[in-house]
Amino acid sequence: MEIILRDHVEHLGVRGQIVKVADGYARNYLLPRKLALLATEGNKKRVERERKIAEAREAEEREASQAIATRLSALELAFTRKVGDTEQLYGSVTNQDLADALKAKGFDVDRRKILLPDAIKALGEFTVPVRLHRDVTAQLKVTVSKE
Repeated sequence: MEIILRDHVEHLGVRGQIVKVADGYARNYLLPRKLALLATEGNKKRVERERKIAEAREAEEREASQAIATRLSALELAFTRKVGDTEQLYGSVTNQDLADALKAKGFDVDRRKILLPDAIKALGEFTVPVRLHRDVTAQLKVTVSKE
């Protein structure tokens, strides 16, 4: 079955792309979730109009995210934590700690957008990527020192 994607679908395609998928996948997953439309002439024109609007909105979002990314890259967050005799942290610095610190500085960043693979459990300086947009990732400097 040929369908037109209305949104980005992982491992399948991007918005506005015409793809061929199994009938059951389209009928049971893509169409009920409004991720796709049947590939008819009317739907092709409709998706083309939506694509133009979405591209304009996406460009605005990317531009705003780029501005925030430049401000975030210049920012440095400092955390102090208690340490033991062997310089081992008693606690750690997590995504939530970073999100709270950014919120205190005036940045409203969701903790899930902070791409910290594991909590920071050591002293030192770290660079943490923050995905603000699909195409824009800022590098945040984080310093953990002992209390």
